[in-house]
Amino acid sequence: MTGGAATETARLALDTIGRKPVRGIPTNFIHIMEHAAIERLAGAPPGAYRKDPHGVYLAMQKEIGACILDQYIPDNPLTMSDQGWEAPKSATTGVEQVVLDGIAIDSPEAVVEHLERFVFPRARQAIASFSEDDRVRQILKNEAGLQEKIGPSILKSGYGFVTFPGFRYGGYGYANYFMAYALDPDVIEKDFSLQADLSLLNNQAAARAYREGGLAPLYRLDHDMADSRGTLVDIQSLDRIWLPHFARCLEPMRKADVRLIWHCDGNLMGMVPRLLDVGIQGFQGFQYECGMDYERICRMKTKAGEELIMCAGVSVSRTLPYGTPDDVRRQMAWLVEKGPRTGLFLSVSSSVTPGVPWDNIMALMEGLRHYRMRGRG
Repeated sequence: MTGGAATETARLALDTIGRKPVRGIPTNFIHIMEHAAIERLAGAPPGAYRKDPHGVYLAMQKEIGACILDQYIPDNPLTMSDQGWEAPKSATTGVEQVVLDGIAIDSPEAVVEHLERFVFPRARQAIASFSEDDRVRQILKNEAGLQEKIGPSILKSGYGFVTFPGFRYGGYGYANYFMAYALDPDVIEKDFSLQADLSLLNNQAAARAYREGGLAPLYRLDHDMADSRGTLVDIQSLDRIWLPHFARCLEPMRKADVRLIWHCDGNLMGMVPRLLDVGIQGFQGFQYECGMDYERICRMKTKAGEELIMCAGVSVSRTLPYGTPDDVRRQMAWLVEKGPRTGLFLSVSSSVTPGVPWDNIMALMEGLRHYRMRGRG
């Protein structure tokens, strides 16, 4: 499927994944949430995005000069207007009551009860009924369909089909889930263990899909585990009850020589060495203002002693919304100067929210084009 790298931009992305010397610095996809900005970049009239989100979103990515795209989310900006988030409330965004399978999740004890009565039996059933062949076919069909949809100028890399144990705050809410984590770690570790058992089967299938389908050998792992202060739980507890299960279920991907990178959200500096130690080969999406030390991370190496793959981006929480065009240019120059000599992609640190000055967006686009065409020269 890396035959999709026949175009100059896709080939630049594929060579960068392989840490080959390249002249230009490839542009990673940019996710913009303001409809008017999407339309303006795509050369589409006002209102066109709501009428044709897929077509206008892709036109924007191609106008930006995106060389690589992992997460295809053209409908996501429909959840936001110029006034902010418009999606229904959930367990983590203010819903008044969480009820799962008839259990009101109003205490840590309710979390434990739901895990033991419903989540664990479902996990065991999923493990018992797992079909590797079916999963391989599903992954290859989905990835081929997405590559066809985005076209040959953008390389489709991996997202959304490699699994690993994660926190369940999305279903239970932060307070009750993390109280359960603190009060009953044995149950939480059992959950991580079962998640890892199923993930191991899934990831064996994913590794086969990479080998059989010739998928671009880059995959972005994504799970928010930190806020601006640090990890959401004591990091030593992660060492005991999460990290071993995380490491074992990713072994098939490491053996398949797929470069695994980690999406950074919040201050993950304490986790960075741990992630590298279990085989993560790079990072994406840095909140520099929260303490993510970009320069220090870029000096680190993979477990095999190679330079990291870095998807570096202009800050969407400081520089783009509140800075000037010169601030944007300076930050891009800093990302390039301090970034790895091979394996560097340029983009933004996360989704670009409504309200970013157009002049800053234009400075970003000009910078991306400059580095894509001329590299560090």
